[in-house]
Amino acid sequence: MSGQSTTGNRILDALPDRDLRRLGRHLEPVVLAFGQVLYEPGGTIRQVYFPLDCLVSLLTSVDRKRTLEVGMVGREGMAGMPFILGVGVSGVRALVQGAGSALRMAAGPFRREFDRTPELQQALYRYTYAMMAQVSQTAACNRFHDSGQRLARWLLMTRDRVGTDEFPLTQEFLARMLGLRRVGVTEAASSLKRRRLIDYSRGQLRVLDVRGLERASCCCYQLVNAVFRRAQR
Repeated sequence: MSGQSTTGNRILDALPDRDLRRLGRHLEPVVLAFGQVLYEPGGTIRQVYFPLDCLVSLLTSVDRKRTLEVGMVGREGMAGMPFILGVGVSGVRALVQGAGSALRMAAGPFRREFDRTPELQQALYRYTYAMMAQVSQTAACNRFHDSGQRLARWLLMTRDRVGTDEFPLTQEFLARMLGLRRVGVTEAASSLKRRRLIDYSRGQLRVLDVRGLERASCCCYQLVNAVFRRAQR
């Protein structure tokens, strides 16, 4: 990587040019495939990832067969957050749910650059604060809000992080992410489609009406966004 002042990742782009140029010597462009697993629970974190236009789901295991999404990472952040806190082991499964590009850095160089770069420390500490809010709000959302609200929130958060209104998505995958039965996802998606908020066919989903989708969502979407805006100041 050449150390340009704009990478497409908000954590990196918040850094002074001199720090970004130094980090750039260790950043490797990679393309992440849909379904690729970056970390497993209890697994060693050997690289951290700064998404550019991809999306990474953070999943916690319910039992041997079921997982539930508790957070998502896109261009606003970094995958490998435990390493920020000095823990080199992942507590969740990190699964690529939206294929695309990212910048990858090996754990050793990242640790050295993190320790010597106050601006990177501050950006990642603020991001950690916002991610903690996202995880806790997602847990409350999954418990108290109905499937239609949860789906609308999830689609809005995904759209924000991949930077496009259209992305590949299947109802089976949505059911896994939201912890719903497939019939529940089908009903929720059909309702949003009838209201002309979204359209979908052949594994592709398109957001048609962002404002309408925001009205269909629960308050969790706005609450999480407010925390991220506050953290980025």
